[in-house]
Amino acid sequence: MSDDILSHIPSLRAYSRVLCRNRSDAEDLVQETLLRAIEYAHQYKPGTNLRAWMFKIMRNLFFTQCRKSARERTGSTDCASERVSVGPGQEWHMMALEVRGVLDKMPAHYRETIVLVGALGVSYIDAAELLDCDIGTIKSRMNRARSILRMELELEF
Repeated sequence: MSDDILSHIPSLRAYSRVLCRNRSDAEDLVQETLLRAIEYAHQYKPGTNLRAWMFKIMRNLFFTQCRKSARERTGSTDCASERVSVGPGQEWHMMALEVRGVLDKMPAHYRETIVLVGALGVSYIDAAELLDCDIGTIKSRMNRARSILRMELELEF
């Protein structure tokens, strides 16, 4: 089971970066998610979607941390270790930043949906279960999120 959990680390990292928007917080969230998944492995039902189960753990941890951080104000925005000293020069990275900027402006429910379904390949059914909504809502959110991306990035399809 632990090998199966470890195989999902790249997907967990991608999803955590969407949730946290901060690399170090995202890595911490992945670590905490892995610890919880291993700690509560006995509660996992074999035959069900392990990746969706771990995403649910991550999402719950993230919202718990959000509630805690709302009560505990820290000076993390002033931390010098978070500042980039040398900017990237690759064109693909700049395009990714543009997409990231659009995703950051997008309402959270659209952003979560397009990342889960569009980027991480989670099925509509699993995304609906993970986000606690109907499959029709997921389809609608995907359509709207894609429209926002197209309009903001001026893409033609």
